[in-house]
Amino acid sequence: MSIAPSILAADFARLGAEVAEVAPVVPSIHVDVMDGHYVPNITLGHPVVASLRRATDRQLDCHLMITDPAVYGPQLVDLGADSITFHPEVEDDPLALVHRLHEQGARVGVAIKPAHPVSMVTELLPHVDLLLVMTVEPGFGGQSFLAHAVPKVAEAAIWRREHDARFRIQVDGGIAAGTIDAPAAAGAEIFVAGSSVFGAADRAAACEDLLARARAAAWAEAT
Repeated sequence: MSIAPSILAADFARLGAEVAEVAPVVPSIHVDVMDGHYVPNITLGHPVVASLRRATDRQLDCHLMITDPAVYGPQLVDLGADSITFHPEVEDDPLALVHRLHEQGARVGVAIKPAHPVSMVTELLPHVDLLLVMTVEPGFGGQSFLAHAVPKVAEAAIWRREHDARFRIQVDGGIAAGTIDAPAAAGAEIFVAGSSVFGAADRAAACEDLLARARAAAWAEAT
């Protein structure tokens, strides 16, 4: 299990310092890339990914909320992104993009919105490294956790076990001390957290607290 701090909630005037505060306790940094078309917001792009690559040795986990992931995903890998997650419904041939990104050496994930069923991506799951289950509507940080998305985490975990698949399950949206237990118990392993990390006085301690809560919830469910 791990926490992936989302820099969408960080102070962009001191982004390098913000990342440095959490880097000792997390394996990855979550980077939300939005184009103003797939979602009604514009956020991070090529210069930020390139700058982050120079600033940290943590994995850069890029979530592409854009209409052209086949164009920009490979470019972001060239700039240093370690992982690319995209929404497959925008691609005519999402599997081709998965293979292309793998050939570049990146890990690849697919994402589903709160309204989308797991069945929408089951044909891709044997080929990807990550399934991202959105627990808010994509587009803006600071939203409230949508509990009705949690059963999809459990469904994905069951599907993975039954099909001997290897993808990890990530959740993103409204993850905080009061919400992390449910997806952790359902089978999630990577928790994207923005406001609950970068809104805390001690960002590293916030990450450690969230991880401890997730592990405790998963352990309680298993026993």
